[in-house]
Amino acid sequence: MKYETVIGLEVHCELSTKSKIFCGCTTKFGGAPNTHVCPGCAGFPGTLPVLNKSVVEYAIRAGLALNCEITRVNSFDRKHYFYPDLPGAYQVTQFFHPVCTNGWVELASGKRVAIKQIHMEEDASKLVHDDWEDASLVDHNRGSMPLLEIVSQPDMRSAEEAIEYLEKLKAILEYTGVSDCKMQEGSIRADINISVRPAGETKLGVRTEMKNINSLRSIARAVAFETARHIEAIQEGLPLVQETRRWDDEAGESYAMREKENAADYRYFPDPNLPPVVISEEKIERARASLPELPEAKKRRYIDQLGLPEYDTGIITASIHLVRLFERTADLCGDPKEAANWILGEVLRLLQQTQTLPEDMAFDFDSLGRVIALVQKNVINRGTAKKVFAEVFTDNVDPEAYVRENNLALMTDNTAIRATIGQVLAANGKSVAEYRGGKAQALQYLIGQSMRALKGQAPAQEVTAILKELLG
Repeated sequence: MKYETVIGLEVHCELSTKSKIFCGCTTKFGGAPNTHVCPGCAGFPGTLPVLNKSVVEYAIRAGLALNCEITRVNSFDRKHYFYPDLPGAYQVTQFFHPVCTNGWVELASGKRVAIKQIHMEEDASKLVHDDWEDASLVDHNRGSMPLLEIVSQPDMRSAEEAIEYLEKLKAILEYTGVSDCKMQEGSIRADINISVRPAGETKLGVRTEMKNINSLRSIARAVAFETARHIEAIQEGLPLVQETRRWDDEAGESYAMREKENAADYRYFPDPNLPPVVISEEKIERARASLPELPEAKKRRYIDQLGLPEYDTGIITASIHLVRLFERTADLCGDPKEAANWILGEVLRLLQQTQTLPEDMAFDFDSLGRVIALVQKNVINRGTAKKVFAEVFTDNVDPEAYVRENNLALMTDNTAIRATIGQVLAANGKSVAEYRGGKAQALQYLIGQSMRALKGQAPAQEVTAILKELLG
């Protein structure tokens, strides 16, 4: 029997605001434990929350970019559950009136994954497990960080669709400036809701949820494992339980944490300390007008106006950081295709070689355009340019200064080039005779020997022309 996997994602996106959702504490990543904390986000009795208006503005931007309807009158609610990392024993979220509803993300196939809702909420704190002391410590730095939870409908049918959805969602959030989406820092995390049913069946199977998976590779592995586990249970007649499971990436398997709660278990009710938030049409239109060019529109412009191949544009536009590098480089060198070739070649090669993410590129983005311009002006050749850019990438050197200090510029003294080539011909009489005897490939050997003697510092076209002239 064939089975169908049904997947929905709950994506938690940490916002790029400077302060937390209900207090003035910084949202800066890191810091010593419990240093980004005040009585409010630590859950002290008697403290009152004050909503950060930037959180609402970011939510509207995200919703519009994701084709959502914006809720005009919003409210905040308390979600009650006890965890050691939740100091108030409840989380402030939106249950009854979420800020955005009924959106969608379109996959490359044309399929639209529906977004049920986006709601604003606060993050929990973080438990740090100390095996040496056999204890768990609580770091409240993350507590009350502003989050958007983006809840999809169960429209995905494979790990590949789930990953594509998440990649497109991540790009849109980065483009709009809503979040830096650094998965390695937990800025974006996904809960996977998964069930399995016989192919052709319309009724959903028993759903399990895997919490807080923060890498695309882990999502693919988790979906594959959980799908196989569900199918095996169905085939063997074993019971499946609606539950929350933890994904262990090292072991490559999931294990049960607790039975999955329903809405009634959380005892939602409106937060009495936070008044309703009314969003005006004017605010929505201001947000709409401020939206940047989004990934699909930018991709289409690159293809139609700049003449770039679809494959190239797909890679570049998947990351706002590569987009910024490409656009600055194209402006400086005046050649979008050459800028794209360097990014898909040298930039991606160095990113992979150094295990660096695009968002962590630390060099001056003007530098790549300046390196290409040095080639265009025949100051250096392409091989030297690659070496110079490698230094730019790793050490952020100044391209022109590096070329000058390391004597890498091409020779411009035609007399000196001619003299060196004359010495090469004198030392390779056999190859000279072979060329003059009609063996054309001997010329390539002589070109190679000449470039070696000139240490690659003469223009290849100039070397070839002088060789042919001297060979007769």
